[in-house]
Amino acid sequence: MLKKISVLALAGMLALPAVAAAGAGGAASGLDAQIAELTKQLEALKAQMNSMKKDQDAKLASIDERAEGWDAASRFQWSGDFRSRYDYYERDRIANNVTVTDKNEGLFTNRLRLNIRAKATENVEFKGRLAMYKAWGMQSTPGMPNNSFGNPEAWGGFPAFDGTSSRQVSDNTLLVDRAFVNWNNIGGAPVWFSIGRRPTTDGPSAQLRMNNDERMATPTAFMDWPFDGISVGYAYNNLLGVTDAPGRIRVCYGRGFDGGLQQDATGTNDTDFAGVSWDLYKKGSRFFYLQSFGAFNVFNFPDWADGSPAPGWGYTDGTRINRGNIYHTSAVYEDKYQNLNYFVTGGWSQTDPNSNGMLNNYDGMGTYSVANTSTEDGYAIHLGVRYDIPNQPFKVGAEYNHGSRYWIGMTPGHDDMYAAKLATRGDVYEVYGIYDIPGGEAISKYGKAFIRLGYQHYEYDYTGSMDWNVKPYDVDSAAERALAANAGQNVIESADQVYATFEVYF
Repeated sequence: MLKKISVLALAGMLALPAVAAAGAGGAASGLDAQIAELTKQLEALKAQMNSMKKDQDAKLASIDERAEGWDAASRFQWSGDFRSRYDYYERDRIANNVTVTDKNEGLFTNRLRLNIRAKATENVEFKGRLAMYKAWGMQSTPGMPNNSFGNPEAWGGFPAFDGTSSRQVSDNTLLVDRAFVNWNNIGGAPVWFSIGRRPTTDGPSAQLRMNNDERMATPTAFMDWPFDGISVGYAYNNLLGVTDAPGRIRVCYGRGFDGGLQQDATGTNDTDFAGVSWDLYKKGSRFFYLQSFGAFNVFNFPDWADGSPAPGWGYTDGTRINRGNIYHTSAVYEDKYQNLNYFVTGGWSQTDPNSNGMLNNYDGMGTYSVANTSTEDGYAIHLGVRYDIPNQPFKVGAEYNHGSRYWIGMTPGHDDMYAAKLATRGDVYEVYGIYDIPGGEAISKYGKAFIRLGYQHYEYDYTGSMDWNVKPYDVDSAAERALAANAGQNVIESADQVYATFEVYF
C-alpha cells in the first residue's frame, strides 16, 4: 500500500514540468485528465484501505472472542484420582461367651474423586471435590448389619449421616465431598477467611500411608470428620521471635448437627464444633502441629440419612437428646531423616456430660442405671515410619496406635473400610508396601500411579470405640461382656484386614 502511494506521488511530481511547458489550453486539458486519473486511483486506494481495515477489525474481534474463551477455560483447574480396592476382613466376636468368626473374603470397591479450583478475583478462590464410592456389583452398602461401614462395634457401624457422606461405600452418585471459598490477603496482610464444607478428612500423618507426600487436610487424623464451617487464619514467618520459623494459625467453627425449627427451650440443640488449628512450624519435611477443639451439645445419635435410629447409641425409644460437651486436643510431629519418614501423634479427649450423662452404665434390664455425669479422660498415641528405598519404586511402612478405655476418636470419615483404627480402644498394628508404577513421565504435576498392599491387626481392650453414650466394657470380663451385649454392643476381641489398591492420580 505504501509503495502505491509513493508511485502516485512520484508520477504527479514528474508531470508538473510537462504541464508548465504546455500551452494554456493544452495544459489545462492535460492537467484535468491527470488530476481525474489521480483522483480515481486515490479513491480506489481508499476503498482498498477501508476493506483492509474491516478485515483487520474482524480478525481482532475473532481473536478477542477466542481469548475470552481461553480465559474462561484456563480459570478452572481440574485434577482427580481413581482407586480400585480389595479387602479381606475377619474378626473374632464374643457372643454368649463363645467366639464367633465373621468374615468377608472379598470386597471390591471403586472410588472416583474430582477436584476443581477456580479464582473469582485475584484474592478470592473456590476449591471443591466431588466423590463417588461404591462396591462392585452393588448400588447400596453390601451385606452389613445396620447397612453401613464405620464402627468396629457393629459389622459396619453407622448408617449414613453427614459425618460419613462421600467417605463410606454407598452407590455411584457423585457427592460433594468438599466445597469452600478462601478470601486471601485481606487488607494486604497474611490473613484469610474461609467458609464452606471443610477439608477435614485424611489429615496428617495419613498422607504417608496413602502415598501423598503433601498434607491432605487441616486437622490430624484423630479428627476425621467431614463437616461444614468457617475458619479465619494468619500466616507468619517468625514464631515468638525465632527467625525463619514459618507457620500459620486458624480459629475454626463448624456445625455437626442442626436441630431445626422447634419450640424455645425444648427439643434438641444444635451440635457445634469450635477450636484452634495451629501449624506451629512447617518448613521442608519438618512439621509440628497442634489442635484443640470442643464439640458442644453433642447428640446421642446423629441425623441418619434413612431417618431411622440404629442400636447401640445409648437410647431405647429413638428420641434424640443432647448429652453435653466433648473436648479434644492432639499434636503431631513429622520429619524425615534421609529416606526415612517418621511421625509421632498424641491425643487427649474429655467428656463433659449434662444430666443425661455420657459413657453410661447399663443395668442389663433394658434401662440405664444412674447416668454417668462425671468427666472421663481418654488418651491415644499413634506412631509411624515409612522408608523410601533409594533408586527403587518401592516404599515400606509400619504404624502402631493405642487408645485408652475412655478415648473418643472423632473419626466417622476414616478410610479403613470396616473399623476406624484411630478410634480403637486397644491396639492396632499395620504394615504396608507401596509400588510406584513406572508408567513414564507424568503428564501433569498431579500425575502418578501406584499399587498399595497392607495388613492391619486389631486387638480390642474395651467395647464401643467412638461411642460416647455407653460405658466401654472390658472385653476380657464375662460380666461386662454381658452388659455390653444387653446395651446392643457387639463385643469384638480382635480383627484382621488385608487390603490391596490400584490408584491413579491425574
